[in-house]
Amino acid sequence: MKRFGLAIQIVIGLFLGILVGAIFYGNPEVASYLQPIGDIFIRLIKMIVVPIVISTLIVGVAGVGDFKKLGKIGGKTILYFEIITTIAIIVGLVAANLFQPGVGVDMTNLTKTDIHQYVEAAETTQSHSFVDTFVNIVPNNVFEAIVKGDMLAIIFFSVLFGLGVAAAGEKGQPVLRFFQGVADAMFWVVNTIMKFAPFGVFALIGVTVSQFGLSSLVPLGKLVILVHMTMLFFILVVLGGVARMSGISIFSIIKILKDELLLAYSTASSESVLPKIMEKMERLGCPKAITSFVIPTGYSFNLDGSTLYQALAALFIAQMYGIHMPISSQITLMLVLIVTSKGIAGVPGVSFVVLLATLGSVNIPLEGLAFIAGIDRLLDMARTVVNVIGNSLASVVISRWEGQFDQAKAKEYIREATSKVA
Repeated sequence: MKRFGLAIQIVIGLFLGILVGAIFYGNPEVASYLQPIGDIFIRLIKMIVVPIVISTLIVGVAGVGDFKKLGKIGGKTILYFEIITTIAIIVGLVAANLFQPGVGVDMTNLTKTDIHQYVEAAETTQSHSFVDTFVNIVPNNVFEAIVKGDMLAIIFFSVLFGLGVAAAGEKGQPVLRFFQGVADAMFWVVNTIMKFAPFGVFALIGVTVSQFGLSSLVPLGKLVILVHMTMLFFILVVLGGVARMSGISIFSIIKILKDELLLAYSTASSESVLPKIMEKMERLGCPKAITSFVIPTGYSFNLDGSTLYQALAALFIAQMYGIHMPISSQITLMLVLIVTSKGIAGVPGVSFVVLLATLGSVNIPLEGLAFIAGIDRLLDMARTVVNVIGNSLASVVISRWEGQFDQAKAKEYIREATSKVA
């Protein structure tokens, strides 16, 4: 396997996983053998995310050392996230209105999936408002936030600590060198763990295909195709336009992130590539202070693929039940999604939980989610790719906006990545 690059190894793992899953479709023994391998890989990634975010953010913020400057970056970041996620919701609504994926779907041919776990999560977060999200950014106990993996609280503490290190001046230098050493060590760990990625992909895909089978896609084929095509449109047209305005090609970003995008698609996990995209965006010419703040924050506030899917899925369910959604109801849906998609960020199965928290506000039956839950992982794979590209591009946009994007460094890295592909 060593002679092949990581992208080729992941593709091999992906196809072998599909093959094994298809051969042993319906056999529960497959999951018992393969699931532990996939779980180990995901756990390895989760194990390193928090130390990397803390160390890189402290080092980056200490390098800026200016609270006003950092506040300006934060304000621009949140504004950009709101604009892009709103556009994503509009794109999802337009696609659903144009192509009507739910019209003519025979619900008697669909398999219902148990969504009890998502209902419980939605009920526990129902009172969790947009304001609560901002209150919860400030941790009661930083160690508790680290144990829970509460990313927004971790970011808040790391930013304050980094400013404190900068304010300490010469006395803060040993602390800064310590966290720089932690960051360097953790990126070595990341590169080591990534060697296990093809096996993780093989196991996770194998389990997925063995459970849902390819036949379950037929009744919902129109939805699966539309979601993937709309995601592709959003990447090429919307994000592509933003990239062009930022002086870079979206294809260059895709080329640089090819390994990470394959891994994100295969595992349906944005978290699995967080450390690597932070590293690569820095190599592309974005300052450490911006990449270490923008990308982890985007994992809660800039889930473009998820919000697009939520809008499209909501209208799909309405169409499936024959419910007419006038423009006024769709505007209400859009406004509710803008809030709920941020208000319960970080909840497991967040897209389903957001939909459950949203559908009731526009009188769409919650039971409709049970019909698409079975293929949700396939749809999750597509929206994960959009989330990764959207957050990677965000670091370029904010760097450019701040006048800190190193164009020469970007050109050199793109040339290097292109020559490797060739």
